[in-house]
Formats: sequence, structure tokens, C-alpha cells
Amino acid sequence: MNIGFIGCGNMATAIISGIIENKAEESKNIFAYDVYSPALDKIKSSFNVNVCDSEQSVAEISDIIFLAVKPNVLGEVLNKIKDTANKSKKVLVSIVAGKTIEFITDNSTDKCKIIRVMPNINAKVSEAISAYCCNELVTDEDKSAIEKLLSSIGKVLALDESFFPIFGVIGGCAPAYAYMFIDALARAGVKNGLKKKDALMIAAQTVYGSAKMILESDTHPWELIDNVCSPGGTTIEGVTSLQADGFESAVHNAVDKAFEKDKKL
Repeated sequence: MNIGFIGCGNMATAIISGIIENKAEESKNIFAYDVYSPALDKIKSSFNVNVCDSEQSVAEISDIIFLAVKPNVLGEVLNKIKDTANKSKKVLVSIVAGKTIEFITDNSTDKCKIIRVMPNINAKVSEAISAYCCNELVTDEDKSAIEKLLSSIGKVLALDESFFPIFGVIGGCAPAYAYMFIDALARAGVKNGLKKKDALMIAAQTVYGSAKMILESDTHPWELIDNVCSPGGTTIEGVTSLQADGFESAVHNAVDKAFEKDKKL
């Protein structure tokens, strides 16, 4: 199967890297184009994929076509490839922020298979959470193919498009919140005598392992919290301090504020 990428920015690069490193597809079957030639040269030298001379060339040769361009040029790109993308077996996969299936349909044709995907920045380390939705022309076989590709960069979730805004806030914005929490833990460690490098490793690995516990243990987070909190111990002291300082409310407020902002964009 030939996989095409129109646009070779950070997210496209992360997806290509994941696909190749996790053997979801061979580099000889990946085709790429970008209007910015240094980005295309970098993709070629890093992953030995095939480079094309236009958007149309990528669309013509590829079975699955990833659209990874800026939102303001998506309409123009769709217009260039719509005749080719209209062919029955081809699938358009958009990772363009904020552009709905309706927008893609309106700027291509109503005969195109369309999958909209929202990955997050952790795709760079193959630990993303990616949500996808699709139009009614997409088959189960198409869904399986895209899930296989997206699984190479992390977890995959089929989600109704109406939930994409809140997914974007939690899946897209929250990595920054997690980075803030990890940095705050590390700085608290430095304040109490640890070297910054050691404190950062301890904090990051602790958060990473804690997330893995939730994903793999099938145990509710509060049960896990209770398991760590010994009566009269240090953990319960810290937990009650976080509660008293409004930790959960602060998180809710951050999500709500980001969600409100998203509605205005």
C-alpha cells in the first residue's frame, strides 16, 4: 500500500517516523511533497522515502493521502487534488487542525473517502493519543488501515466529530499541563537538594509510570491513589494539601478556559 504525505512538518515527520520504525509500512511505499524544499530534503535524508514534485503526484500514486498542511492552504490543496482523490479506492486523511469533514467535502467532492485525524505532540515519541472520525464512504477495511498506521505513533480512538473540540483540549493542550506538572515536581526536588537532571528524570518517569498504571491496570485512579496513601503517611499529607490548594479545580478551570477559547476560534 502506498502512503502519501502532502506537507512534511513536525507532525507529518512524526507519523512517517512511527510508520517506518514500527514497520507499519516500508519507506519505499511512502511518498511525500512539501512546497518548502528543505523540509522535503530532510524527510528524504532521514527516512529515505520517495519525494514528489507536486501535490497531484502524491495523490496520483498514493492509496492513503495524508493532508498535513496549514489550515489556511487546505482548500487550495484540496482543489488541486480533488479529481485524483475522487477515485474510489483512495482515502484522504486530514490532520489539519480545525478543518471539519464538511469543509473537506465542500472543497473536494462528495465522493471522496475522508478520515479526519487529530493526533497530539507526543507522536514524536510514538506515545500520542489520536482520535479519528470519517464520512460514510469509508469502509471497515479503510478504518483498519488507518488504525494500523496511527497505532505506530501511539493509541488510537474512534470518536464522533462533535467531540473533537474537547478532545483537542484534553489530548492536544494537556501535554503542556503535564509538562508543567513534571517541571513543578522537579523544581520542588531541586528546592530540597536534588540535582535538576536527577529531579527531572524522577518526576518524568513517575508520571510516565503512573499513566501506564492507569492504562494497563483497569483500576480507577482514586483506588490507585488510596493504594499509595498509607494512614498517617507522607502521601496522604501531600494529597490533602493539593486538594486544599484547589488542584482539581485548577485543572478543571484550565480545561474549561481552553474549551471556551476553542469555541471562539
